[in-house]
Amino acid sequence: MTMGLSAAEWKRHVIHEGERVNVAVAADYTGDGLPDVISNSGGKTRLFVAPKWTEVIIDETKGNGFIHGETFDVDGDGDSDFIGARYSPGRIVWLERPENPTKGPWKARVVDELVNGVHGLLKGDVDGDGKMDLLANSAQPIGAFPNSAVWLQVPKKPRETENWIRHVFADKDAPGLSHYLGFGDVNGDGRADIAMGAKGGAQDKSGKGEWFAWWEAGKDPTKPFKKHKLPGRHPGATNIQQADVNGDGKMDFIASRGHGIGLIWFENPDWQIHKINSELEFPHCLQVVDMDGDGDIDAATCAYGSQIAAWFENDGKGNFKTHIVARNQMAYDIRALDMDRDGDMDLLIAGQGSKNVVWLENPAK
Repeated sequence: MTMGLSAAEWKRHVIHEGERVNVAVAADYTGDGLPDVISNSGGKTRLFVAPKWTEVIIDETKGNGFIHGETFDVDGDGDSDFIGARYSPGRIVWLERPENPTKGPWKARVVDELVNGVHGLLKGDVDGDGKMDLLANSAQPIGAFPNSAVWLQVPKKPRETENWIRHVFADKDAPGLSHYLGFGDVNGDGRADIAMGAKGGAQDKSGKGEWFAWWEAGKDPTKPFKKHKLPGRHPGATNIQQADVNGDGKMDFIASRGHGIGLIWFENPDWQIHKINSELEFPHCLQVVDMDGDGDIDAATCAYGSQIAAWFENDGKGNFKTHIVARNQMAYDIRALDMDRDGDMDLLIAGQGSKNVVWLENPAK
């Protein structure tokens, strides 16, 4: 792990500023081939149309203040829709991308209102039917699904059916204020498993947080999965994602302590802990992706305590070098994607304390 030595900071493009922002996602919502951005702040969900980032308010329903979000084609009409989650009382809604996405509000429909403490959303095909599902946690110790997590199946007619089909995969065995989710086949049985972390700390009255774990899918994905706790105590644990870090063909985990300090990775099969970075404070967001196009898995975060955005270069064997790409930037959410269509990975950041939405341009190409 190397910290503090980096190439020049990446060019910073401001999409929006002035309000605390917890979530920002990107997709080509207007059909012109350029990634647009959807974010939520001040009780309003906004579409920013590339390349000039023209603002369109697509939802201002009272109570739709979102802590996290996802984007995929919910209704199968060929374009991307937006899904947003309110933390507590829990509420997940999807906004249908209309024929003209830049005119007027998008239709909002309820996905679920019984999961409570929805901090993370993640898309993935849980049941292997070729269709995207939605993962969500129910992190609060109260409500219909306390200390739990679910996956939600899109109904056959999502425009006509409120409340998606709910399946509990973590049944009251995820205490301690869980945060975000990871998705992928850990044990090589062909079924997608799910990972989570729980921050613990003063807000955790149960005292059962500060862990990372993964839930093993069984033959019937509609039944609760089997929990496997990963080694160690991890104050502030928030993010964990599956990836083959060292190129040995086995699925490992990359994790961050978003309400604590640093990033680590767990090596399969004994889950030995390796440090990626032990200095960044509150790396609350995480992306696990090949950032430099060299064929191995890297990672990226923006630490709101350190006010630093960085990516972590993997040498292919699980040794990481920290590259600082922005300072004086805070974030709750980060996404890695090619924002300018030049063939490399950029970073989209929802800045909560910074009160902005920015994207950082990768200078590699």
